[in-house]
Amino acid sequence: MTVYFIGAGPGDPELITVKGQRLIHQCPVIIYAGSLVPEAVLAGHRAVTLLNSAELHLQQIVEAMLDAHRQGQDVARVHSGDPSLYGAIGEQIAQLRVHGVPYQIVPGVTATAASAALLGCELTLPGVAQTVILTRYGDSSPMPEGERLADLARHGCTLAIHLGIKHLARIVDELLPHYGGHCPVAVVHRASWPDQDWVLGTLDDIAGQVRAKGFRRTALILVGHVLGDTPFAESALYRASHAHLYRP
Repeated sequence: MTVYFIGAGPGDPELITVKGQRLIHQCPVIIYAGSLVPEAVLAGHRAVTLLNSAELHLQQIVEAMLDAHRQGQDVARVHSGDPSLYGAIGEQIAQLRVHGVPYQIVPGVTATAASAALLGCELTLPGVAQTVILTRYGDSSPMPEGERLADLARHGCTLAIHLGIKHLARIVDELLPHYGGHCPVAVVHRASWPDQDWVLGTLDDIAGQVRAKGFRRTALILVGHVLGDTPFAESALYRASHAHLYRP
């Protein structure tokens, strides 16, 4: 018996991995994050037990896993995006380890990747940004020392900020000294869902654009000069004069 922590992807049911879909179809127990995982992701399942974890607290979720373990049943624990990012799987895994329950993590497409695809852009461009920082805005839960937004912003790289849309004005204030008012910003609401929407602006005007759209939750904030028309160098990989193992 194994508990599979499955990344369902950002919303589009076709963006789950083949392995994740196969496990959902074959596991007799499914525990899914109902507030974030669309029902279409579960289409074709043959589970005997189907639980929406949005209605459960941690101990109830773990008890459901332990009950399946006692019955020798595999569990598909379905999270949105990639479960290793803000999936709250660490606390579940800790409990499974205590009880000796085997588990595996099946990665998924992240909201950051889906947002970049929607915007039609590359998040790393030679000479502009070669680093992407995925973070969240520390409000109700404080950030560790050295990980405040201002600390990360000083690097000037591409930022993907989760759970921050309600604090956009404060985020802009913290980023302005490091990126400047003309730095491009995109706010993507429910990337890859049927009702996906987005705005692309700058630090100077993004707050007003978001207010006009009415985005209040389930939105990712992308910040960085890769989102604009900043000139960049071509990569060495496809340069005609660049030789490598496969192209002498």
